[in-house]
Amino acid sequence: MNIITEKKLAAGLSITSNAVIIILKLIAGVISGSISIISEAIHSLSDFLASVLTFFAVMKSSEPADSEHPFGHGKYEDMSGFIEGGLIIFAAFYIIYEACKKLFMHKPFEVDATLGIGVMLFAVIANFIVSSVLFKVAEKSNSISLFADGEHLRTDIYSSLGVMVGLVLIKVTGIYVLDPIIAILVALFILKAGFSISKETLNNLLDGSLPAEDLKSIEEIIHSYKSDYTLDFKNLKARRCGPSTDIELTMLFPKDMTIENCHTICDDMEELIRQKLGHVTIMIHAEPECENAKNKI
Repeated sequence: MNIITEKKLAAGLSITSNAVIIILKLIAGVISGSISIISEAIHSLSDFLASVLTFFAVMKSSEPADSEHPFGHGKYEDMSGFIEGGLIIFAAFYIIYEACKKLFMHKPFEVDATLGIGVMLFAVIANFIVSSVLFKVAEKSNSISLFADGEHLRTDIYSSLGVMVGLVLIKVTGIYVLDPIIAILVALFILKAGFSISKETLNNLLDGSLPAEDLKSIEEIIHSYKSDYTLDFKNLKARRCGPSTDIELTMLFPKDMTIENCHTICDDMEELIRQKLGHVTIMIHAEPECENAKNKI
């Protein structure tokens, strides 16, 4: 099975899983009268919308480059991840709003926790399995969209666990005010995840640089050739574009080195960088030694 097919199947699994969990949580929330369960249903609804976005983003980003998109369609995955982050943030604020209404409206309410506990347990198990699949495929394919979807589901695991523990406490103690309080805590956790995903994908959309550790890895590979074959390098640029990484740099070679040798060294560097960072597109410009070129820019 090729990696594109794996990505599509993983995204489709996420959609199906989220659809089932949403229905179960909504039913349990309405029957039990629990705002924390309903908040989890809203969270799962944002997961579902994100999964749909991911599915279409994965399909679009897998298309080859064309005349209108000569650098490929990888940015569709970054855009999908950014929208997912926005959906998470919106869901978190809505949950806080609904929980505060229930907390401060001073009307008596009760919660039937038994059904909710069972549904939350099912959601935890299902999301653990699906998110594990998403992370595995995302790592193999360098897919930011699948990774964001996996992060989305992982927050659902923790929030579902929190709600389940809260429902158990409500069942044992009969303190129903715990329900909206738990919902607010869940929302804050979701909010943090949403801002984290949005920050990373926005950085990619704006062609922000790779993380410092990735740049350091590239420089270490370049420096490993410096003593015997190359003089220096300059103009190192690197960015994420969906599942791929774009790298550009200028290598400074001895002026008497043949073009063939320069080309061979550049090919070796590119292969080592690919082994380290995965799917990358590298453009290396070779310059001969000169006094001004030795200074890095």
